[in-house]
Amino acid sequence: MATQATLETLFGGRAAARALLFLENYGEGYANKISKTFAMPLSEVQKQLAKFEEAGIFVSRMVGPSRIYTWNERDPALQELRALLRKTLESGIPDKTLKQYYRERQRPRRKGKPLNGNR
Repeated sequence: MATQATLETLFGGRAAARALLFLENYGEGYANKISKTFAMPLSEVQKQLAKFEEAGIFVSRMVGPSRIYTWNERDPALQELRALLRKTLESGIPDKTLKQYYRERQRPRRKGKPLNGNR
């Protein structure tokens, strides 16, 4: 079982591991969102995302002023990498950390719906 510390060692640092886990969990992302999620310097995240894109792991596209990163489906090792990341998210990260960083609501809330879930 891989842990976040294992991924940091394998991929060369905290920004690398967190960017990979973020994209595995959410499917896509942009530097500012990743930076804010983990309270990391934006430049550190941008450099790491650019390295992964240069290596062919990620691809990006512009959506308005934001560069959105997703997985490069043509990467021959993608399935194995994503399997390692999935396994790490499933059993290699403490529940508290999962809730803090990887369980953010992605869909918009219905207009008028209370925040506490009461109807």
